[in-house]
Amino acid sequence: MTGGLPPGVVIAAPSSGSGKTLLTLGLLRHFRDAGVAVASAKVGPDYIDPAFHRAAGGRPCPNLDLWAMREGTLASVLADSARGADLIVCEGVMGLFDGARLDEGSTADAARTFGWPVILVVDAAAQGASASALVGGFARHRPDVTVAGVVFNRTGSARHADILKAAMAQDHPDIPVLGCLPRLSGLTLPERHLGLVQAGEHGDLEAFLNAAAQAVAAHVDTPALRTLARATGRAGATDAAPIPPLGQKIAVARDRAFSFCYPHVLDGWRHAGAEISFFSPLEDEIPAADADAVYLPGGYPELHAGRLAGNACFLAGLRAAAAAGRTMFGECGGYMVLGDRLTDADGVSHAMAGLLPVATSFAERKLHLGYRRAVIAETGPLGPAGSALRGHEFHYATILTEGLDNGQDAPLFHVSNADGAYLGALGRRRGNVLGSFVHLIDREDNGA
Repeated sequence: MTGGLPPGVVIAAPSSGSGKTLLTLGLLRHFRDAGVAVASAKVGPDYIDPAFHRAAGGRPCPNLDLWAMREGTLASVLADSARGADLIVCEGVMGLFDGARLDEGSTADAARTFGWPVILVVDAAAQGASASALVGGFARHRPDVTVAGVVFNRTGSARHADILKAAMAQDHPDIPVLGCLPRLSGLTLPERHLGLVQAGEHGDLEAFLNAAAQAVAAHVDTPALRTLARATGRAGATDAAPIPPLGQKIAVARDRAFSFCYPHVLDGWRHAGAEISFFSPLEDEIPAADADAVYLPGGYPELHAGRLAGNACFLAGLRAAAAAGRTMFGECGGYMVLGDRLTDADGVSHAMAGLLPVATSFAERKLHLGYRRAVIAETGPLGPAGSALRGHEFHYATILTEGLDNGQDAPLFHVSNADGAYLGALGRRRGNVLGSFVHLIDREDNGA
C-alpha cells in the first residue's frame, strides 16, 4: 500500500449490541459539527450501517472486509473515502475478535492492518468492577492490537460510573476511561429482519443523530479520544475492478426495495470505463434504453412484492431487456425478482419476471448467513469458468423451486464457506440472465 492516511480509531466491543453504532454515529456528527473533516468506515459486510455513517458525518462510508477483499481493494476504497479528511472513525463488526474464521476477517485484523487503536465500548448495565476484568482480557488477548481506551455504555448512575472508573484506574491505569454513557431513552434505532431499518426510512434521523452527538459531547472526552488516533496504515489503489463490469452501459435498480449495493463495486465499474444509470422498480421504471446490462442488487423486495408484481412496465422492461440479449444479473432480492414467483410474509404468492426458474418464499423463513467463495461454473459476464469471487449470503427466504429446465439452465456458482466446506451449486443462469443469493464483494486474488 502506498500513500498516507489520516489518523484513525476503531470503535469495537466485546459483542454485538454493546453500543458501537450509537457511539460511532454520535462521534461522527459531533466531529462534523465541530468542523473536523471526519471520514468513516465499517468493518465487514454491511449495507445498512454505512448509510447511517454517511448521514451522520456527511461522507461516503466504505466497507472494509478483511476476508472478502483483496489488499488493493481495501487500500483503494479507504483512500477514496478518506481523501481530505482529518480523522477516520471506523466501526467494527460483532465482537472485536469475531470474523469469518477464528483467525481471519475480524475487527482486530482491521485494526492491525491499518494501525488503528481500538476504543472498546462495554455495555456495563449489569456489572460494576467486573467490567475492568473484561477490558483487561480484551486488552491482553492479542499483542498486535492496542486497546487504547474504553467507553462504558448504559451506566445507571454517577455512583455506577465512579465504580467503573475506580476499577479501571486500579487495574489498568494505562487504559483511560474516555466516558460513561448513561441509559438514554429514545437513543435506539428501529430494526427489522436484516438489521436496522434503513437510514432513508427513519422517521426523524436528523433528530436522532443530533441527540446522539449531544450525548457523546456531554459524556465522552472527545478531545482525548481524538489524540489517541494513529496513522500508521497506508493507502493505495488497485487496477482490477472488484467485480468484472457487466457491460459498457449498466442500468442499476435503486430504491427502497433494491438498496443493497456496495459503492465500491459501482466505483470499480466506473473506473473500468463503464457508464452507470439508475432506475426505480417501485416507481415502475424500466432500464435505460441504451443499457447493455442490467443489475438488480439485493434489498427488501419481499416487503414490496405486491407492488412490484403490479408494476407491469418494470416487469415488461426486464423481459424485453432479456429478450434483446442484454446481460441481466440479480443478487439476493434481485435474484428473487428475476424468478417466477415470490411469496410474501402473509403467504400471498406474487408473479415476478419469470426469467429464471426459481420460486422463493418469505413466509417459510430460514436464516442463510455466512461468507461464500463462489467459483464460476461456466464462462460468462462475471468471468471465466473456474475463477473465484468472494461474497456473503444473508437472507431469510426459502427456495421453493430451483431446478434445471430442459437443459436450458445451469448453476451459476459452486460455493464453499469461509472454512472451505463445499455447500453445493448455487444460483442459476439462463443464457444472458443470471442470479444467486450471494452478494458479491470482490474477485479472489489471482495476481490481478
